[in-house]
Amino acid sequence: MSQKKSPRFELRSGNVDALLLALKTADIDALRDDLLSRFESTPDFFSNDVVALDLRRLEGNGHVALDRVIDTLATLRARAIGVVARDDQRAWAEAFGLPLLDSQGRRGGREEAAKDAAREEGAPEAGAETGSEAGLEAEKAPATAPAASAAGTAPTMLIDKPLRSGQQIYAQGDVVILDLVSYGAEVIAEGNIHIYAPLRGRALAGVKGNPDARIFCTCLEPELISIAGIYRTAEQTLPADVLGKSAQVRLAKEKLILEPLRMK
Repeated sequence: MSQKKSPRFELRSGNVDALLLALKTADIDALRDDLLSRFESTPDFFSNDVVALDLRRLEGNGHVALDRVIDTLATLRARAIGVVARDDQRAWAEAFGLPLLDSQGRRGGREEAAKDAAREEGAPEAGAETGSEAGLEAEKAPATAPAASAAGTAPTMLIDKPLRSGQQIYAQGDVVILDLVSYGAEVIAEGNIHIYAPLRGRALAGVKGNPDARIFCTCLEPELISIAGIYRTAEQTLPADVLGKSAQVRLAKEKLILEPLRMK
């Protein structure tokens, strides 16, 4: 067969950013209830995002009816693309027809991912400040295993137009936005996010595992804010000193800190 390059297609390696949904219970009914209660009232939350199902936090040999998880995600306008599993889970996980994926987790590197998985049992449960619950945990993470890029080496992205519902931008470094981020819009950055206008959609900073990333905003009214995978949704009312006001969001000991931004 000729190996001549075709002008009609190109096959190359690549990385796909996906939501990583970590399942922490085999009780499928409780899991479905948690997912629907959290996200059913915000139908634009997922906006056709792709999701990898992480099974590594399931205890023991518990099996999960992944077909029901897939159906629930479809109801919420999300599509499951694969599973991340321990060696002892792979046989039954593959039976549901999804491919097995490798994931770096938040910090990057296979060795670190293995350490993170080993620490999961003793990891503290995220509380109200992070938006996590007992049955599930969602974070932005690469579904494959790319080398983490240094956000500081990438140029700053400048957006001077409003972001409408359904629009999404991704910055490999910092991003500066000079206009409204509407409900249903999403800003994702490997570095910091600066928004000199109302933030009403979703802002996810430090998505490749940078815990030092921050979100700065002159009018904080978000559907979701996240730094390095630790997130908080609109279901948790923001403190009065930052809601609708200038504020910054930072991460301290895996907890989101929201502070008024003193602009003098």
